[in-house]
Amino acid sequence: MSPPKIAFQGQPGAYSDLACRLAYPGMETLPCDTFEAAIDAVREGRAALGMLPTENSLAGRVPDIHALLPESGLSIIAETFLRVEHCLLGVPGATLADVKRVHSHPVALGQVRAVVRELGAQPVIQDDTAGSARLIASLGNKEDAAVASSLAAEIYGLQILRRNVEDASHNTTRFYVTATTPKLQPPDAPNLMTSFVFKVRNVPAALYKALGGFATNGVNMTKLESYMVGGNFTATQFLAEVDGHPESPNLRLALEELAFFSSEIKILGVYPAAPFRIAQRQVHIKS
Repeated sequence: MSPPKIAFQGQPGAYSDLACRLAYPGMETLPCDTFEAAIDAVREGRAALGMLPTENSLAGRVPDIHALLPESGLSIIAETFLRVEHCLLGVPGATLADVKRVHSHPVALGQVRAVVRELGAQPVIQDDTAGSARLIASLGNKEDAAVASSLAAEIYGLQILRRNVEDASHNTTRFYVTATTPKLQPPDAPNLMTSFVFKVRNVPAALYKALGGFATNGVNMTKLESYMVGGNFTATQFLAEVDGHPESPNLRLALEELAFFSSEIKILGVYPAAPFRIAQRQVHIKS
């Protein structure tokens, strides 16, 4: 019997692929061309879970996920964080002195400017990091290198010319782990998070009043982002994340106040905070 699958957007060796393998080593990864295809794979039962990037510490949020997830019918059951460690990959036998062109996704190229400048190489934009690695393997040219993961080097038979070529050491991507059914959590479990979207009523100070309940009930809000829906400049949707369970007394009261000033609220998931998040909180508390 084959192991259960976890779907991700990208080609084999993508950072999302690496996140899947690290978080769920017993599962088989299922590459998908688009985020919609990865969501469909979970929804249709071809994959048990989906690994969807939601934000990066340098590049910011992933807008596609904000738009797709609320209407997907999937629930967030976990979060995971991946430290992005870019590697400069070349064909076997290549050296740093050989490199004339560096291929990768534009976001990745923007994160490795120092090494590209050091090598005096030309940056070449490609669709994704793993695809760049596959391209370099097919070209077989020592003058062409890719910026991608160590997993991509392993999959496509490339040589790692230099590890950790990213300009910033804190480059980290956060992922939502999604499934067709919620993973029920007890209301009193520690370190829970709740993600939800809402639309406020079109009345003066509605957002201010809607959020007041979180402050008065002592609920910590870790994220609040707005984005347009349906191409309508007056229809703004908000994605929020808070500490706690919707059935815990404080958060329940805060959500009741939010509902009074909102036209729609949708819970996307209740899940444990990842160890990475908990560790960061402890560092901030000590500092």
